[in-house]
Amino acid sequence: MGALTRSQVELRNRRHWAPLHRPALTDAERLIVRDRERPSRRRLLRSGSAIVTGMMLGTRWAEGAETGPGAPGGTQTGRRSTTLDPDYFKGMYATETDPWHFATSPYERDKYAATLASLPRSHYTSGLDVGCSIGVFTHQLCTRCDALIGLDVVPSVLEAARARCADCPNVHFMLAAVPGTWPDGRFDLIVISEVAYYLDRADLARLVARVAGALLPGGDIVLVHWLGVTHYPLSGDEAAEGFIAGARGFAQVLTQSRTAEYRLDVLRGLASGAPPVR
Repeated sequence: MGALTRSQVELRNRRHWAPLHRPALTDAERLIVRDRERPSRRRLLRSGSAIVTGMMLGTRWAEGAETGPGAPGGTQTGRRSTTLDPDYFKGMYATETDPWHFATSPYERDKYAATLASLPRSHYTSGLDVGCSIGVFTHQLCTRCDALIGLDVVPSVLEAARARCADCPNVHFMLAAVPGTWPDGRFDLIVISEVAYYLDRADLARLVARVAGALLPGGDIVLVHWLGVTHYPLSGDEAAEGFIAGARGFAQVLTQSRTAEYRLDVLRGLASGAPPVR
């Protein structure tokens, strides 16, 4: 068997198993199952659906694995209703050092190149990479910043990131589950790549507030969000649009681009004392 998908790892790491009846699939899950033989592993990896995982593996249903209205932690869309906690990600990295294939995926390679190309400035004084994982993008970004901090929630992931960025003395890493934990200091670049949709709406608002307090006047914010089917609290579009709406009082959209797989939004913080654009 090849590398496990995110959904497979999540299901395997559940503490308690029970031979429950198979719940009905949501429309989103039917789409994922329909496409399971296609070469788009990312669609499955991002789905977060325990039900689809069970169909892929032929395993018993995990207790609490149902999704959809009335299911534990479920919503009318079949998505999780609350922010994913650090244990979710620890379970992912417990079985694979790079479960999203950050280091080898053509999707990630092209997305990183587009993200770097989208930066409005050639160089920054102080950067923040929220959700840095094993540091693949952080390593590419380090040459564009005098100082750069990478945040993640899994200690082993940060060890891998430190090793990868050993030749970047300007990079430091911090264990942090945002928005609850946040580094000191202020930044003229904050990158939030494929992280915001792990948050529920209340925590997304808290993340916006964290960024508002940490962004230097005139600083840049880069949002990157995958657009495929997920069972996270928010879709890629909901996460991006929710952040942009919440940041309207201190930042405005500078550029936006969109591919079939992801969207990339760049915001510019207002200069000190400048009124927000309405």
